Amino acid sequence: MIYDPILNLHSGTDEDSEFMPLFSIDEEDESNIQEDFPEELPVLALKNTVLFPGIVIPITVGRNKSIKAIQKAFQDQKIIAVLSQKDSRIESPKSTDLFTVGTIARIVKLLKMPDGTTTAILQGRRRFRLVEMTQEQPYMTARVAMVKHEDSENDLEFEALISTITDTARRIIELSPNIPAEANLVLRNITNNLFLLNFIASNLSLKVAVKQEILEINPINQKARMILIQLENELQVLELKDQIENKVRGDIEKQQRDYYLNQQLKTIQEELGHNPQEEEIDRLMERSTFKKWSEKVAKHFDKELNRLRRMNPQVAEYSVQLNYLDLVLDLPWDDVTTDNFDLKKVKKILDEDHHGLEKVKERILEHLSVLKLKGDMKAPILCLVGPPGVGKTSLGRSIAMASAGNMSAYHWVACMMSQRSVDTAKPISAPCPVGLSSQ
Repeated sequence: MIYDPILNLHSGTDEDSEFMPLFSIDEEDESNIQEDFPEELPVLALKNTVLFPGIVIPITVGRNKSIKAIQKAFQDQKIIAVLSQKDSRIESPKSTDLFTVGTIARIVKLLKMPDGTTTAILQGRRRFRLVEMTQEQPYMTARVAMVKHEDSENDLEFEALISTITDTARRIIELSPNIPAEANLVLRNITNNLFLLNFIASNLSLKVAVKQEILEINPINQKARMILIQLENELQVLELKDQIENKVRGDIEKQQRDYYLNQQLKTIQEELGHNPQEEEIDRLMERSTFKKWSEKVAKHFDKELNRLRRMNPQVAEYSVQLNYLDLVLDLPWDDVTTDNFDLKKVKKILDEDHHGLEKVKERILEHLSVLKLKGDMKAPILCLVGPPGVGKTSLGRSIAMASAGNMSAYHWVACMMSQRSVDTAKPISAPCPVGLSSQ
C-alpha cells in the first residue's frame, strides 16, 4: 500500500516514531548524478526499511555503532553508505547480516531530539554494491562500487508500463482510507520516470526483502514490472475490502431503516390502541384453550408463551419462537379418527392413485389385513424407503385417505415415516423404485 504522506520508519533504534517521507525537489535521475563519492564510506544499517535514490527520509538513530557512523560521516563529507538488515531482530549486525546492495545517502541534517536520541535526515543519491567490509568497530566502514540501471530497449513498452503504474497508484490512493487525496498531486508533479519508480517502491507497504529485491533490479523495465505486480496485488486487496465495506454498510443501513420504520409503525399502532404483539399472544392463548392436551404439555406451552411475551419483536428469535408455538398448536393433540379397514376400498384407492407398484401395494394390504385381524393396533410400523420423487409421500396420503377418510391421519403417517426411517430399515425386493419394510 502506498503510504504517501505518513510512513512508519525504523532504523537502528528501539523507538517507534512516525515520519513523513519526502523527496528531492529537483528529481535528479540517479544515473545522471555527476558527484564523486569516496570508495570507502561509513555504513549505516537500517532495520525495517530500504532507502531508495531520490527519497529523503528521517531516521532515528539509537545504536552506538550507528551514532558513531553518522557523526563520522557528518564531520567529513556528509556521505554515508546505507544498507538494510536481513533480520531486523539483530541488534548488532555484522557484514553477513546486511544486504550487499544499498544506497549512498547524503546527510541533510542531524537533529538532537528532546529524549536524547539523534534523528538524521537522509537523502538517497545512488545505488552501490558492497565490495568489502573494511571495519566493524567502533563503527562499520566499507569499500563500495556504484551500480547503474540498464536502460530500456523498448521505449514504447517502458512508457506504457509507467502510464499503467501511475494509473494504478492513483486508483490505490482513491480507495485507501489511509492516503490523503493530495497524494495525487504529488504523482502528477513527478516527471522523472526512474524517480517515480523509486518513490512508489519506497512507499509501498512491503516486506524489507521485497523492497530490497526491487532496489537490486538493474534492468529498468524489469523493475517497473515488479513494482506494477505489487501495485496490482494491493489494488485487488483494496477493491475487495471496498466491496465488503459497501455490502456491510448497505446491510447496516437497511437494518437501521427497517428498525426506524418498525418503530414508527409501532408508535402509530399504539396511538390507535393496537398492539400487534399482544394481539398475537392473545390469539395463541385463545387457540390453546381448545386443545386436549395433558397438564405437562399445557405447562410447557405456557412457559414458552411467557418467553415469547418477554422477547423484543425486532429480534430474529421472536419469529422463531412464534413459529414454534404455532406448530405446537397445529399438532393434532388427542384428535383421533375411526379406522376403516375396508380392504376393497383401500385397494381401489391405491390402484386409482398409483399405477404399478404392485408389490408395494400388496405389502400395504397385508399390513392392514393383520391390523384388522388383531384389532389391538400393536403392529410394526411401515417404513417407505426410496429416493425423492418415487411416491413415498403420495402412498402415505393414499393410506390415510383410505383408512381414515381425512388428511389428519396423513399428517401423522408422514411425520411417523420421517422420524422412524432409519438406516436399519430393509426395503422389500421389488422391481420398482419404492421399497417398503416393517420396523
